[in-house]
Amino acid sequence: MNSIQISTPTSSPTRRHVLKVAAAGLAGSVLPWHAQAQAQASAWPTKPVTLVVPFPAGGGTDAFARPLSAQFSKMTGKQLIIDNRGGAGGTVGASIAAKAAPDGYTLFMGAVHHAIAPSMYAKLDYDIEKDFVPLALMANVPQVLVVNPRLIPGDFKAFMAQVRQAPGSLNYGSAGGGTSHHLAGELFKLQTKTFITHIPYRGAGPALQDLIAGNVQMMFDGLGSSATHIKSGRIKALMVSGTKRNPAFPDVPCAAELGLPDYTVSTWYGLWAPKGTPADMQARIVEEMRRATASDELKVIWASNGAEFGSLTPPQFGNFVSSEVKRWAAVVKASGAKLD
Repeated sequence: MNSIQISTPTSSPTRRHVLKVAAAGLAGSVLPWHAQAQAQASAWPTKPVTLVVPFPAGGGTDAFARPLSAQFSKMTGKQLIIDNRGGAGGTVGASIAAKAAPDGYTLFMGAVHHAIAPSMYAKLDYDIEKDFVPLALMANVPQVLVVNPRLIPGDFKAFMAQVRQAPGSLNYGSAGGGTSHHLAGELFKLQTKTFITHIPYRGAGPALQDLIAGNVQMMFDGLGSSATHIKSGRIKALMVSGTKRNPAFPDVPCAAELGLPDYTVSTWYGLWAPKGTPADMQARIVEEMRRATASDELKVIWASNGAEFGSLTPPQFGNFVSSEVKRWAAVVKASGAKLD
């Protein structure tokens, strides 16, 4: 019986040459790209960086972003350009930042408002947990109840008597529907069983200006944006949220002292990058931002505004944001808060 021979064709010199060239081309397209990405990350920043702040100038986020911008520019030699994009409780700016190129040169400085928004808005064209990568918790400040001293001249006890005497007659301003200022007011109403009318603005800055002018009588604000006006006497702080007084304003009683042990509302500020930003670039950004916030100059400025520095790693910050989304969803449900 004839045997069947199975032969394996040998590669010709021409075929071997083609395969060698192809392999070299593939390696050249992958390895240098990765090396280039690492080089770009290590050299960051090589040009100005845009920081999207989703509120107008003069608000709490802006009050922390601008000193950070100055310190960053001083330390790196490159500008950190503040791009104020206010509107819809901070969601307009978040949407813009989410769609930016993930190249490390557009960052987003959001706040607690962006953990509240998913429960307040029926539809958002971005997802704070899916369309961004968390970089750092920058700062945390308590909410403070501030009033126009010409319209509400007394202390917290006198204020409460005025609120109960004429339900709905007092107006409180906020940075917009669905912001922490709004929810702080709704939570206050829920816990004190009172009614105060909500007046939303396009950011804390405009709301504070109307409070100073006397167009609204009161506001629940992050201490960061109110601090300067409290010190000048243009507005008066009646209460700081939480269970302890703030070191920057030791004469202002805390909520627990005033019979509201569960009234704990803080405004935190965080830094994100658009989804898809390379991991090497993320690490480099965090490194430079931590250098900037570790400076004595920035610490003094932020501490004077009653802020505590963030100390979370990027993964911890991501988990913190997820927990805040759940927490505020429960507050929205319990208070019945709605967009005005």
